[in-house]
Formats: sequence, structure tokens, C-alpha cells
Amino acid sequence: MDEILNAFTRALSFGTPLLLASLGAIVSERAGVVNLGVEGMMAVGALAGFAVAYGSGTGDGNLFLAVLAAMGAGTLAAMLHAFVTITLRANQFVSGLALSMLGLGVAGLLGKRFEGVPLFNQPPELPFTALAIGLALALAFVLHATRWGLALRSVGENPAAADALGINVLGVRYFAVGFGGAMAGLAGAFLSLVYRPSWTDGMTAGLGWIAVALVIFVGWSPFRAIFGSIFFGLLYYLQFRLQGQSGIPTEVFASLPYLLVILVLALSGLRGQQGNAPESLGKPYQRGER
Repeated sequence: MDEILNAFTRALSFGTPLLLASLGAIVSERAGVVNLGVEGMMAVGALAGFAVAYGSGTGDGNLFLAVLAAMGAGTLAAMLHAFVTITLRANQFVSGLALSMLGLGVAGLLGKRFEGVPLFNQPPELPFTALAIGLALALAFVLHATRWGLALRSVGENPAAADALGINVLGVRYFAVGFGGAMAGLAGAFLSLVYRPSWTDGMTAGLGWIAVALVIFVGWSPFRAIFGSIFFGLLYYLQFRLQGQSGIPTEVFASLPYLLVILVLALSGLRGQQGNAPESLGKPYQRGER
């Protein structure tokens, strides 16, 4: 019983950054904008959060400011993607991939001075996990039971029709992409302030990519993202728990979450899960253009 409870607790911990990042990606994609730069936004958020926490005190600085800085850094990076894809109408997939590489590179370069420096004030995990689950429930309600949620979904499904109804399509898309960046930054802050209170180059370890895949796996549903993130969190826990328990090479266990990402996406495709994708996902919009 204790082992099951411990596994569930660790699954929640590993799943928290996945849930936060996937919620941001769900909102962005519900508005019709794909952002594959989640990994890069998480990296700059993790660095910004750690740098502010370290620099705003003597080893245990202001964590509230650190979280705000992380969300701000993620939003700033997302705005770059928004400008390129919404205003300039560039390819969203290429822009997202470039943002991911840029974010990882910038974070790695600027973060060298913090390598190996620990934080002495480690916040508890539970408030972040409770916040993530609360946000998921709130977003599920907002998207399906409010006029604002209807407007957001309309922009993602049929931006021309939404525009005809007086909805500011570009404004909604900018907001959705910015929200996605803030959530990715918050996910990064969880990694560098809570889960492992330190900065290490590459500490996001592919979690951003898994969050992007999780969005498809849960059918763009914030509610189902709760269970999806716990599932992948459990895989991460098992990855560490099973290492050294058998003669199987540790690399096999290390690759387990990524292999299962491919598997669940394939299964989702067989079940037609992609049919839940917003109709105009990935398509730029310009008024008057068919």
C-alpha cells in the first residue's frame, strides 16, 4: 500500500510541469495556433525563475517574484512566436521548432553562471500541484460554459465566422499564445525552484515535447489532461524506480516515456482522436481571405 501511495505521489510531482505546460498548449491550439516551442519556453522560464530567486535574496530570495519572472519570460518568448505566426503569418510549425531551439540555446548560454548553484529555500510541491489541477478544472469550465470560451473555440474552429460575429480574432490568438507561454514558464519554474531547486542546462529533458504530445493524447481537453499528466508522471517514476532492478540496460527505462509517447499517439490516431483537433489549427488568418 505504501508503495502504491508513493508511486501516486511521485506521479503527481512528475506530472505537474506536464499538466501546466499542456494546459497552455491546449488554450493556444484551441485558438488555432500550434506552438512547438514549449520546450524552449520552459527552459527560459526555468532559468528566469532560478535567476530571480537567486538574485533577489541571500540564497533564498523572493520566490513569488521568481515565479512571476518565469511566467514573464515564457510569455515574452511566446509573443515572438505570436508576432511571427499571427501578424507575419509564417509557418507555425517552423516558428515553433525555431523557438524551441532558440529558447534552449539562450537558456543554456545565459545560465552557465548558475550551473551547480543550489537554492536553499525549496518551496513545497503540493501548492503547485493543486494550482495545476485547479487551473485545469477552471479552464475546462471556461472553455465549455462561458462566452469567452465559446469565442476562443470559435476562433480556432472558424476564424472567418468568428470575425463576422465581431470577435477580435488576432487579439484572441495573441492572448491564447501568451497564456501558453506563461504556463510553459510556470512549468519551468516548477522544475528549477521546486522539483530540483537549481539550474542545469537541459533540465527540461524533453518534458516540453511530451506536453505537446499530451495535448493530442487527451483530445485538447483540460480535464482529461489531469489524468494524462498523471499517467506520464507515473511513467517517469517507473523509469527511475525500475532502473537497476533487472538486467535490462538503464537506457531502455530512460527512453520509456518517449517510446510510449509514440505509442499513445499512434493509438490515438487509430481511434480518430485527431478528429477533435480545432478545424483551423495551424492555419493563419487574414480578414477577407478565403
